[in-house]
Amino acid sequence: MNTTHLDSALFWSTLDDLARNHTAIIDRPRGSAHPRQADMIYPLDYGYLAGTTAGDGDGIDVWIGSLAGRAVTGIVCTADVHKRDAEIKLLLGCTADEMAAVGRFLNSHGLGCIVLSRPARFP
Repeated sequence: MNTTHLDSALFWSTLDDLARNHTAIIDRPRGSAHPRQADMIYPLDYGYLAGTTAGDGDGIDVWIGSLAGRAVTGIVCTADVHKRDAEIKLLLGCTADEMAAVGRFLNSHGLGCIVLSRPARFP
């Protein structure tokens, strides 16, 4: 039995449950500037899932793309040497181009990040 496959399926299913059962609050709309860094313009709607808790104590961060339904289409893993933290952010309803835009945005503003698309075998 391939436990990696089962663990991955559970991971994506758990993210789906979080996204489906918690309201996404957009506090930084597409095109808006970061509250402390005016040169950082958000390429997509950015916010968090109400009623959830991420590693930083705030709600789980989400980027929201243009696809209908807001399915979990991927995640972004970030590492911030200044804040001394690492976390994941959910990509909801994002196209491949939108996921790439989030990666460019984060990597160009001092965060190290990787973008992981949801594998097709875990619809």
